[in-house]
Amino acid sequence: MANNNAIHADQMYIDGLANNNSAIIQSIYKKFVPKVVSYIRNNSGDEDQAQDVVQEIMILLFNQAKANKLQLTCPFDAYFFLLCKRKWLNELKKASNKEVTIDEDFTSNNEPTAEMVTETEAFEEKQQLFDAMFQKLGDKCQELLKLSFTIKSMEEVAEKLNVTYGYVRKKKSLCTGQLTQWIQETSRFKSLKIT
Repeated sequence: MANNNAIHADQMYIDGLANNNSAIIQSIYKKFVPKVVSYIRNNSGDEDQAQDVVQEIMILLFNQAKANKLQLTCPFDAYFFLLCKRKWLNELKKASNKEVTIDEDFTSNNEPTAEMVTETEAFEEKQQLFDAMFQKLGDKCQELLKLSFTIKSMEEVAEKLNVTYGYVRKKKSLCTGQLTQWIQETSRFKSLKIT
């Protein structure tokens, strides 16, 4: 295959997740989850911890797919397994406060998988940053933004909040502005810290 960035046939799993397709979700649990569970059980974990990791990764993939930011360029199996594995090794690292060496068992022919995992982990970091900053906003801002995420029409949002359309527009722009500013400041700070 010459084009490495071609969308993999397994994209159907991603689309299925985005659309909450229960048949696809069940087949992910049947086909790909057992491998993750047995990996975690063989690496200092138990069934419950394994299911927690799977659940977290499923939610992460759902969010990323929903944001239309997930184009699969490698087999779902390899991608899903590596994501779960890295999530688990990070949990172990946190629990023991020690560096856990990740035995990177993929060679260069697995580059698309590694790239996809890196992208998803970056997406997760952005999500966490967004959530943390969102929590800092006042209740009024949170309520307004949550409504405007779910209801596209600002007139409807105004109606629900019992305020004028003009007020909603102005308030939304202030709230979004504050949120964006905090996120940019934190991102800048983080990138300064990393270098």
